[in-house]
This record gives sequence, structure tokens and C-alpha cells, in this order.
Amino acid sequence: MDAFNIKDCKGITQDSRKVGQGYLFAALPGSKVDGLSFIPDALDKGARAVLVQSGVKLGNIRDGINVISDDNPRRRFSQMAAEYYVLQPDYSVAVTGTNGKTSTVHFARQIWAALGYKAASLGTLGVQVSGANVSIEKSGSMTTPDPVTLHQDLKTLKEAGIDHLAMEASSHGLDQYRLDGVKIRAAGFTGFSRDHLDYHASEAEYLAAKMRLFSEVCVAGGAAVLNADISEFPALEKTASDRGLTVWSYGRKGREFKILDLKSVPEGQALSCEVLGKSYNLILPLAGEFQVYNVLCALGLVLSEDQTKASEALNVLSTLTSVPGRIEFIAGHPVKAGVYVDYAHTPDAIETVLKALRPHALGKLVCIFGCGGDRDPGKRPLMGKAALDNADIVIVTDDNPRSEDPASIRAQAAAASDEIINIEGRREAIRYALSLLQENDVLVVTGKGHEQGQEFADHTEEFCDATELRKAMGILTEEKKS
Repeated sequence: MDAFNIKDCKGITQDSRKVGQGYLFAALPGSKVDGLSFIPDALDKGARAVLVQSGVKLGNIRDGINVISDDNPRRRFSQMAAEYYVLQPDYSVAVTGTNGKTSTVHFARQIWAALGYKAASLGTLGVQVSGANVSIEKSGSMTTPDPVTLHQDLKTLKEAGIDHLAMEASSHGLDQYRLDGVKIRAAGFTGFSRDHLDYHASEAEYLAAKMRLFSEVCVAGGAAVLNADISEFPALEKTASDRGLTVWSYGRKGREFKILDLKSVPEGQALSCEVLGKSYNLILPLAGEFQVYNVLCALGLVLSEDQTKASEALNVLSTLTSVPGRIEFIAGHPVKAGVYVDYAHTPDAIETVLKALRPHALGKLVCIFGCGGDRDPGKRPLMGKAALDNADIVIVTDDNPRSEDPASIRAQAAAASDEIINIEGRREAIRYALSLLQENDVLVVTGKGHEQGQEFADHTEEFCDATELRKAMGILTEEKKS
């Protein structure tokens, strides 16, 4: 067989439906289907090369077809995608952790933009850009895209003049080696709690997947920005140090980014902190102590490139805006109650958002939550308990039931207590909760955040929590007038 050069291919893909003449087809193993079964179809469509797991016997393969074998074909495919598309932004960073990834990359992009860089963020919300016109801004489907989509986007960003990129690194993406072709200069870790056990066999495997960002993916000599206040910090610090990364820590126990004092104020939070040995006092226009941690992680990722920008970057923090759907304030309640939307969909995230909003609730704190169908059922009662432990009134409703019976999901989530109010239909739950609110009360609708649809077994309905809240508050306002 002739020596293989990925640049000689007309395209690369792991989806046999997208194979064209002269393509490389990656026959990757999957949890539901095996790419090996699609090799004949790929060859019929004109594939000139196939990538397979080492040891696979393909039998009689057509003349002129390159067969590339690798012990880790997923990693090899990511590396091939990087080699094929070549271009990437000059300075890319990545963030992992159970919660906070989206906010952290959102803040990093804003800080870079304010410092004069053309910057982008990539993750759950798709690709978002500051300082340049780029045609790939879109809604996200996967937190970490497949390697071909990812490197197509990286090339487009670079060609548009984007020189800085902050990416979310999901446990799925890390476990499947989707990021292994990206030159990650600095890596951040937010926090860790139970999630995605419908995919990972255990919490230990879930954490191990995230650890790959520091042990293998981030470039040697890069930086690790780690939350010093979590129990996983020592293990993360050792992993990063063993890789040769410069370790920066943040939080109340942080060394380089230390929280000295934090108070809730009407316009957000008053933060006193020490950054790289210098003290600062500022107002963050964000609700929730966890957002302070996300901001400090983002700040560390930005300053990992150039510490001399510290004072200038600190001045930017008072102008930051939160991610849509992440403790997003929805104005318009007729008695001026506080109404928020948040993406929280794990026990830890529900606890975090409720604790964040408690200082702002001079009256009752009300929480709406739901649990997704076809996802880890073990966390459902834990989510109910987290809501009960931290809110005054708890309502469970439907949140993407998918192929499961919505009533059954709600019953499992409400098993923690008969105090949980069970309401069928998310729109109905929102209207009921709003009707309960008095002045100084706070309502948070959790689970969907920025999402624009409600997924059922055979269809998806348009649904946006923020839109439904505004409609319902408009009706309440009119009723108050009449």
C-alpha cells in the first residue's frame, strides 16, 4: 500500500452518509453501532482510505484503498482532523467541570474582547464571537463537537482573524478524544459532582475523563487554573504538575486568585480579592457566589497568556454579563418579585443556584425543577431533595421527558417528600408559580436555561422558559390593572 498522507484526501468523516469521492472514512466503535459495518457503504461512495482499530480484519479490501490501523482510532482521527484543517486560533483554552463551563468561557471571551482581542467561545451555546464577523455562529448541539465539525470551525475562526478561543470540554468529548488535536494552552477546572452516569460507569470514571484535559490534552508547559476549594484539588494539582503545567489556584483557599471577602448587594456582589499578589475591590454585576468562581477561573485562563494584563483585566470584570439562561433575570412581575431562569439540572447545580439566590430573597424562595427522560434516573430524587433543602416552595414539572412517561419521572423526582408540588405541563407550572409570588419573593425556573424546545418521544415542541415567563407575567399585570 502507498504511503498515506491525509492531505491527499478530498475530505474526512466518521459519518458514512457524508463520504464522498476520495474521502477518508473513520470506522469508529460506538455504544450503539460499530463503524465497521458501514465500511462497504463508504467504499461504494468513493472512500480511498479507512481508519480502523488495530487488530481488525477486513478481509479482501479493494486495491488502492489505504487501511490505517491504530490502537486508539478516536484519538488518531482527532489528530487527523487537526492535520487536515491545519488552522486554529493562536491561543486556545479549555474548561471542564460538572457545572460552570458555559459561564466561564463566556466570561473569558468578554474579558479578551474588552482587552482588544478578537475572541470566540465554543460549547453548549454553539460558537459565539466578539470583534469579528463570522458565519458559523449557531446554536450548539453537543458541548464538545465531533472532531471534523470542531476543526472546520477552528479553521473558519482563524481565517476570520480570531486569535483567542475559550472552549468547553465535556466529559464525553474528553472520553472520546474529540479535543486531542486542539492546541490547548491553558486548562481550567470548575467543580465536580455526580452527573452523566448514564454514560460513565462510575463517578471515578467520570472524573478520570475530565482529568484527561490536564494529563494528556493541554500542551506540556501550559497552565492549569484550578478551584482550590474543592476536594478534588490535590489530585488535580498533582496531575497538572506531573504533566509540567504551571498551576494557578483560585477561590477562598486560592494562591494566585484569592477571595478575601464577598457580600451580596442589590446590583450583584461586592468582591475583595487578591490577584497575583495585588489586592482589588470591585462590584461584580452577577448573582451567585459560584459566578465569582467562574469569573476567577476565566480571569486565570486569560492571564495565563500575559500576566501584565492583570490590572486592565480586573477593570473589565465590573462590566461582565451573565450567560442567557444562567441565573438570567426576567423582569416584569407586577409586584416586583425576582424571577430568574437557570440551566441547573443536577442536584449540585440546583443547590448552588438556590443558595446563590437566597440572599436576594427577602421573602419566599420558590423553585421549579424537572428531570430529563432517558437520563440518569438515580439523580431524580436527589434533585428533589436539593430543591427541598434550599427553597421554601418546590414545584416539580416536565423537562424533556423524551421516551419516558412524564408522570413517572415527576413521581420519582417528588419521592423525597409530599411537600413537593407536582404539576403536569411546564407552562402550567410556570403560571402557577408566578401566581404565588409576593413582593420580595424570588422564583427560579431551573433545568432548561437557554433551550428553546421541549423534547417528547416523537416530537419536539417550541418552548422557552424566559418567553413563557414574560407571557405569563404580562397576563398577571393586565389582571392586576383590571
